[in-house]
Amino acid sequence: MAAVEVHQFAQCITCHAWSADRSMIAFCPNNNEVHIYSLSQDKWEKVHVLQKHDQIVSGIDWSARSNRIVTASHDRNSYVWNQEGSEWVPTLVILRLNRAALCVQWSPRENKFAVGSGAKTVCICYYEQDNNWWVSKLIRKRHDSSVTSVAWHPNNILLATTSTDGKCRVFSTFIKGVDTRDSKAGSVSDAKFGEQIVQLDLSFSWAFGVKWSPSGNTLAYVGHNSMIYFVDDVGPSPLAQNVAFRDLPLRDVLFVSEKMVIGVGFDCNPMVFAADERGICYLVEAGALLDHLSGSTYIEYQFSEAFGKFYGQSKHGVSNDAIEPSRSRGGVHDNCIM
Repeated sequence: MAAVEVHQFAQCITCHAWSADRSMIAFCPNNNEVHIYSLSQDKWEKVHVLQKHDQIVSGIDWSARSNRIVTASHDRNSYVWNQEGSEWVPTLVILRLNRAALCVQWSPRENKFAVGSGAKTVCICYYEQDNNWWVSKLIRKRHDSSVTSVAWHPNNILLATTSTDGKCRVFSTFIKGVDTRDSKAGSVSDAKFGEQIVQLDLSFSWAFGVKWSPSGNTLAYVGHNSMIYFVDDVGPSPLAQNVAFRDLPLRDVLFVSEKMVIGVGFDCNPMVFAADERGICYLVEAGALLDHLSGSTYIEYQFSEAFGKFYGQSKHGVSNDAIEPSRSRGGVHDNCIM
């Protein structure tokens, strides 16, 4: 497969999620539907259209092990979709919100999912076997504005959130009968549901995408002030640092390793941030990125090839004529990357 492939699925995509093997993608084409495409003989074909929501679908997540899709919408509801044969069967989850649902994510063990909302609350939803329905428990009275992003810690209990009040928070989501106490987690495992573990006041503007590193030792989130924040030892005395950049603000982040993060947003191009041997984080410039990723692994090779295409150059610095010169830094996107 080529390092970068361009496919025009819709005029605007508000959210998307991949299947576990990356052979299928689900996305919302800026309406109340979810379209599912499957890769067949190097071509993407529409195989399903999920229609249950009444308003724009604002969040999608596809569980890797159980193969379930969860969607959240401005209609204030969620649906859990189970594949039965060739059909996707929806189960309504009443979130008990009075404002739009904005984002959703499965927990690592896939026995819970979290929904951020415009109601200043977070819904933690879990399946109640006895009653055969999904229950929504709310984390209230902490956020002062809309919850823009949620991210689960690998321990399946801690949840990080960002909000347009400029803050990043970490909560306990422990639910008796669903979660188990982990002695290795220390005092965190003793926290009650909805208890705030830490509040980070690093950004003086809206805070957006948040993610944990694969180990859960580092937390990264972005602000609308063109800054990205890295926090180690999340707890009473966290260690924080930030990286400022000259480009437009980011909307989301993704850890590709313990020391490397990709950020995307209003600049229409991915950015890469890395940590040096001392743990100091920095923005990797486009030219240095290709040298930085010249490792021997297949993943590193494809990653460097992809960014070479994004920034209009090959690994050896040769210009890419297929990229329009009018686009900023050779990017293939024309608008904000969500």
